Amino acid sequence: MKILVTGGCGYIGSHTTVALLERGHDVVIADNLCNSNREVLDRVAAIGRRPVEFHQMDLTDPPSVAGLFTQNTFDAVVHLAGLKSIPDSLSNPAAYYRINLQSLLNLIGPMQAQGCHRLVFSSSAAVYQATDRQPLAENSPRGPAHPYGRTKAMIEDILTDVQTVLPDTWRIACLRYFNPVGAHPSGMLGENPSQPPGNLFPALVRVALGEEAKLAIFGHDYPTADGTCVRDFIHVCDLAAGHVLALEQLDALTRATTLNLGTGRGASVLEVLHAFEQASGRPIPHHFVDRRPGDMPVCIADPSRARSLLGWQAQRSLADMCEDEWRWRSGRYGTP
Repeated sequence: MKILVTGGCGYIGSHTTVALLERGHDVVIADNLCNSNREVLDRVAAIGRRPVEFHQMDLTDPPSVAGLFTQNTFDAVVHLAGLKSIPDSLSNPAAYYRINLQSLLNLIGPMQAQGCHRLVFSSSAAVYQATDRQPLAENSPRGPAHPYGRTKAMIEDILTDVQTVLPDTWRIACLRYFNPVGAHPSGMLGENPSQPPGNLFPALVRVALGEEAKLAIFGHDYPTADGTCVRDFIHVCDLAAGHVLALEQLDALTRATTLNLGTGRGASVLEVLHAFEQASGRPIPHHFVDRRPGDMPVCIADPSRARSLLGWQAQRSLADMCEDEWRWRSGRYGTP
């Protein structure tokens, strides 16, 4: 198939593009590079051993999106582009609603006009309501606690309505990610945001490399075994494999299907810290600060639907995630 990957120069997009190339698909990337960089294209092509067509463009600009579909005929779209920082969304909610919703809406029209009705959407576990009832299944109550999560929930609703109106044409999968981490095992590809990261693994790396003195851990009085938040961390390559399987099996889906992509196992912030110390061979000094608004104490996936419908299951361990992340960020690049 010929696949449009929006946000394909980003962390998840680049790994998904590699996985698609390895399956023999042709990929076109659309990305405005607001939180990524062009050099990733060479790395993706080297690992995937196939070239990738790239368009630097903003999906919030309707003429640009329409022009892309005029130049290309796509079989499917993997939509990953959008703003994704929970703290940033609390500070800049209007930007999140405008950019995340408008990007999706600008895609739907040209897709419909071209007859491209296959869509895999990058959703998030952030759509779920905070609850003690874990793990979270796809029918667990939604109730996002911040604008970022609300944009994901709203897009899921839009896509459900699109599928409902045209049930015989559209095939849609909304993939609810839990916590993607790690890097490609070659050491050539990983998370490299152009803006300061707000998630755990890049922060761990900065301390291990001596770029920061201590890791700030947000809260130590949660109702968990060690008082720190517990999350379901998933290796980015397992996540990429889930995108490929969802895309290749879209025709078997009869409605807009939501699927959790997680391991089904939780690890606390301190457990991850100690695993990263083991992988890097370096101590990670840390200190505790106030809780961060919007953080759940525990968030773990029930991935059984993805296993049942797609035959997908996470394969990589927490140790793999830490080792691959350290290989990438410490500069010990291998060859694809």
